[in-house]
Amino acid sequence: MGTIATACGEEAETIEEVYEPFLIQEGYIKRTSRGRVATDKAFAHFKVNPGIRPGETGSLFSS
Repeated sequence: MGTIATACGEEAETIEEVYEPFLIQEGYIKRTSRGRVATDKAFAHFKVNPGIRPGETGSLFSS
């Protein structure tokens, strides 16, 4: 959270206590055993193709 806090000019505790719960409630991020992960809704909001995410399989040669 430190990197995000620095980029936003906020304290890390503020990010964890205020912003993160809101983003989870709205469905933009979720907590997993591997950490926080952006959801499909977050990628759609920013109009970004998520590609292959950690834990998913894909083929280098798929069409």
